[in-house]
Amino acid sequence: MVRVYSIPVKKRKLFFSSMSVNNSLILINVLAFILFSVLIYSNVSFLDFIAIKPGNILHGKYLWTFLTSMFMHAGFFHLFVNMLSLFFIGSLIEKILGSKRYLYFYLIAGLFAGLFFVLSSLIFPANLESYAVGASGALFGLIGVLMFVTPNLPVYVMFIPIPIKMKYAAPGMLLVLWLISIAGNVPIGNTAHLGGLIAGLIYGFYLRKKYKQKIRLISRHFS
Repeated sequence: MVRVYSIPVKKRKLFFSSMSVNNSLILINVLAFILFSVLIYSNVSFLDFIAIKPGNILHGKYLWTFLTSMFMHAGFFHLFVNMLSLFFIGSLIEKILGSKRYLYFYLIAGLFAGLFFVLSSLIFPANLESYAVGASGALFGLIGVLMFVTPNLPVYVMFIPIPIKMKYAAPGMLLVLWLISIAGNVPIGNTAHLGGLIAGLIYGFYLRKKYKQKIRLISRHFS
């Protein structure tokens, strides 16, 4: 009789599987930025294949840019600011929602922000030929959720040394960015930010109504 002894082998986790969803999103954003930047540098026409442009979308072209534009940024500073914000805000939201629900909402908020940007170009025709890139739309979606889930959470905004409650900081950030873009003629996707914030407010309102007791406890904990 032959006995077969099995030697226990430790299963190694894949690199991505050992990371949180939020950290994985940050890594994907960084890698996508490098790849897309190289492509655009080699041929500027690649921009149409990566960034969302209302004029293209309304003609049924490059529809995948709703997704790719979420992972492209206009420069290193743009990437750094968004990823730093995502590191803090996204980590908190992932703990509250859970990894799977967090990932789904992040993508939905980003897609809704892009759609809002495209539809708003029908009101602001100047945006028809503008390009939009960045994780800001999805970020404002996360911020919108926090306005309902942790409204009294103290946060620091744009190098202001005084903490501001989330319920005031979110609309304040939106307003400041809008004023900067108008006064300085800076190309900021304000309508995309607004779209993401609306998606977040809707989802945050839903969570607050559906999980009243849990949200009350979370809100109290982060007050």
